[in-house]
Formats: sequence, C-alpha cells, structure tokens
Amino acid sequence: MEYNPTYNPFSLKGKTILVTGASSGIGRATAIECSKLGAIVIITGRNSERLQQTYDSLYGLGHLQIIADLNNLEDLTSLVNQVPILDGVVNNAGIAKTQPISFIKEEDLQKIFATNTFTPILLVKQLLRKKKINKNASLVFTSSVSAIKSDLGNSVYGASKAALQSYVRYCARELAPKSIRANSIHPGMVNTPLITGGAHSDDDLQTDAQKYPLGRYGRPEEIAWSIIYLLSDASAWITGHSLIIDGGISTLI
Repeated sequence: MEYNPTYNPFSLKGKTILVTGASSGIGRATAIECSKLGAIVIITGRNSERLQQTYDSLYGLGHLQIIADLNNLEDLTSLVNQVPILDGVVNNAGIAKTQPISFIKEEDLQKIFATNTFTPILLVKQLLRKKKINKNASLVFTSSVSAIKSDLGNSVYGASKAALQSYVRYCARELAPKSIRANSIHPGMVNTPLITGGAHSDDDLQTDAQKYPLGRYGRPEEIAWSIIYLLSDASAWITGHSLIIDGGISTLI
C-alpha cells in the first residue's frame, strides 16, 4: 500500500475555532497553529494592537478578530452574538498574581477567579443557549499544573485553575449526550509574557527552569499542539480528561 501524503487525523480543515486570550502567548500560538492546519479561526482579546498582530500572522482566509473584555458581560454577549457556529472553543484567557496567603486581597481574589474560572463558564453557557456550538464540537480549557501541584505564593491562581478543572469534568458529563467534548490542559511554566517581565528576574526563571526534568520551560507552540490534538478528530473518544504538559515537573510531587 502506498504512503498517503494527505492523511492527517489532526487536520482542522473545515472546522471553525474560537480562541480567547489570543493576543499573546499560548492563545496566539494556538490561533496560528490552528490556521496552519486549515481551521477558520475566530480570535478575541482586549488589546487591539496585539490582537491585530495575531490576526496578521494567521494562515489562510476567512478569519475574524473581535475585541472584547470577556469579564464584561456586555462584551461577552456581543462576542457570542458575532461568532458563527463553532466546532471548537479554546478557553485560554487567564491571569496570574503571586501572593502569599496572608497578603491575599479580596479584589485580586475576585479578579483572578472572574478571569480564570467564571468567564469560561459563562461563555460556554451563552454559546450553548445561543446554539453556537456544533454537534461533535470540542471545548478545551487552559488550566495549569498549579491546579494539581502547589507552589509558594500561587494559592489563588492554583485554586482558580483547580475549580476550572472540576467544572470541565461536569461539562464533559453533561454535554456528552450532545456529542460535545470537554477537556482541560495543564501546562507547566511556559515562556510567555505571563511570566517574563514579571516579579521574577531572568536569572530566577533560568534557575527554576533547570528544576524541570527536561531542563527547560515549555514553548507556546508545544502547548498549542496539544490543544490541537484535543480539537481534532484524532481525540474523538476523549472527554473529561486533564492533559498535563509540564516537562515532567509534576512527576516530582
């Protein structure tokens, strides 16, 4: 039998994918990689300049960018009204803040949970009620290895991501009769703007990266490829799963 160069169960051709938090980092890489594999990509984010940079990097035609702050209910509703019927949703938008437990502020607690947990839940609710999610669609949620592995100063972030992981399991169970799948990914530290230029120096980050069994932090496209697997028909029998992508750091628990 001859080799078939067109065979690709990971292809996204013919699928329309919404990616939140697409203006940088994992979201940007996911949008670009999805477009390379044939998807029509709907990207959203708050920063118009950075979102335009993502849009300009997409392959193919038919893509759409929508500026929105999804923590604002009016923006979220407007986004849902504008998007076409979707075959995939990547709930990627997220924020983090390092805070010792004794210094947690209520406004930070509310903001982190609103962005990381409540907004993805409300977005999926509205998409379902507006019938914007196709049968056999795939929902992917960016959680974190912090949901299962504790780090000093990351209690609120980790709790918000653990709550999201729990929601995904319920989502998978409830939506299975509609043939809609829901899975979460759990990245370790990835070289994105979320960690670079933050509270930690480059030297601190390089030292921490050496603690990973594979000796480095991840790259955004490596997380994107795992998201693509869960969006594609190659994962058609996977739902309610938590996929850890962390260079082996969770094996040190």
